[in-house]
Formats: sequence, C-alpha cells, structure tokens
Amino acid sequence: MSHTHRPSRPRTVRTVTSLRSALAPHRTAGSSIALVPTMGALHEGHLSLIRHARRTCDVLVVSLFVNPSQFNEAADLERYPRDEHGDLELAGQAGADLLFAPSASEVYPEGFVTCVEVHGLTDRLEGAIRGSEHFRGVATVVTKLLCMTMPDVACFGQKDAQQVVVVRRLVADLNLPVRIEVRPTVRDADGLALSSRNALLSQVERAQALALPAALGAARRHAAAGERDARPRGPVGGQRRAQRCHGANCPRTRGSVGVAHCAVQFPSGYRHDCQCRCDFVLPGPSRAAAR
Repeated sequence: MSHTHRPSRPRTVRTVTSLRSALAPHRTAGSSIALVPTMGALHEGHLSLIRHARRTCDVLVVSLFVNPSQFNEAADLERYPRDEHGDLELAGQAGADLLFAPSASEVYPEGFVTCVEVHGLTDRLEGAIRGSEHFRGVATVVTKLLCMTMPDVACFGQKDAQQVVVVRRLVADLNLPVRIEVRPTVRDADGLALSSRNALLSQVERAQALALPAALGAARRHAAAGERDARPRGPVGGQRRAQRCHGANCPRTRGSVGVAHCAVQFPSGYRHDCQCRCDFVLPGPSRAAAR
C-alpha cells in the first residue's frame, strides 16, 4: 500500500478524548491508522519512521510525550531536549496528520496505580543499568499509547533494540491488535546513531561516542571472519583483542574510553548471553546519550 502526502501542518491534540474524536471518522470509513511514538526532539531517525508509516497507512499519528516514569533521575528528565514547535513542523513535512502531545496528568491522571511489566526481558543490558523502573515505565506508556490510539500499525526504531523486544512481547502477551514494524537505525555520516540526547553532548563527548560505532563495526567484521571469543588469551593478545572489539584503536577516541561491561545477546529473546564478551563504557553523559 502506498500513500502520497502533501506536506502540511498536522493538527495537535492533547487529550485522549480529542484524539479518539479526531480518529473516529477515519476508523468508521475503514481507513488504516499508524502510530509513531516519540519523546520529541525529532531527528532523521524519527522522520524515517514517520515517512515509512505514511507510506503504510491512510492516517498517521505521531505522539510527542516525554515519559517521566522511564527516567531514573529528575535532573535527567528536566534536561531532556524539547522543541514542540519544531517537532510539529518536521512531523508535518514528513507526513503526520495528527500530533498527539498529552500532558503528564493526561497520561497519568490522579489515582493512577496500574503498570505493565515484562519479566525475563528487562533485567539485563539497559535494565541492569537503569533498574526495573525504566522498562516498567516504557512498557506502561507504550501500552497506554497503543490503547489510546488503537492503531493498525506502530513503528519503532531498531536503535532501541531491547525496547523493541519488550514491546513485541507485551503486544503478543496482551493480545493487542496492532502490528509492530521495526525500521533500521539511522546514523550520522561518521557512524554515530542519531539520538535526541546527542544534542546534550559536548564536542569532546561527541568524539568519544564514536567508539561505539567503531566497536560495532569491528565486532561485526571479526564475527564475520569466524571469531567467536573476545575473552583475553594472555596479556598481549588479550589487549589486542579487546582493542579490536571496542574500538580503542580509533584515532578519535584512543585513550578516552574506559572499561566497564558489554554483553552480546541473542535478539530473539534477550534471555541468553553469547560466550562472546568485551568491555567498554563512555564517560559522563555519553554513556546514556549515544548508542
């Protein structure tokens, strides 16, 4: 199915009632509805999802909600980039029909006590670092957005790979009538994955963050060549192997990346670790900002 769209300014709605009222005529007419959930500060990664959804369905809703329940620290929530006016323009140019921008009190009204938690998939990787509250907040808000919008299709980016696994699981377990479509990660010319948080990085931190795509590229090349073990095999060999895996030889990041932990996992369920392990972490805000 292909749908053309002339760029225009989408209509902004801020309540569930107004969202459902706006969608009701389209639903009655049998039009297909797509949802692209975002936290705003739109970049080309978001816009690629919007353009894909535009081609897929008749009516396109882009949600704009900085979800407080998935932030571990109030300061992190406060400094998250926000630009609703700019987001409205970009979303319209990419093909959005409706911008759903609810307040926190609309999503979590007084007396709200229900949450959605996906066990077995959220206790590792990002969940191990940020705690169970993070993915509980993600799962709850995604479930609410799907129930508020009731789309036929919802589009997510592969960059947040663990989130994608969690969303697919909750949709299957709760029998939600929506198709989840996942689109490839969009990267800058230097390889860094686009992220709204990248705007918070200093020039030095932005350069340090390039260790991540360097590490992924090196790991991909060595895995393709048959390497299955990144564990050290002696002082010299181990150091060289670790450098190959986490990009420490990248001229722009040499000496600026410390060692923490990285585990490779099967994408089908995030239940089992591979035996291939290597360690790296970015200092300061880079750790949370760049992937």
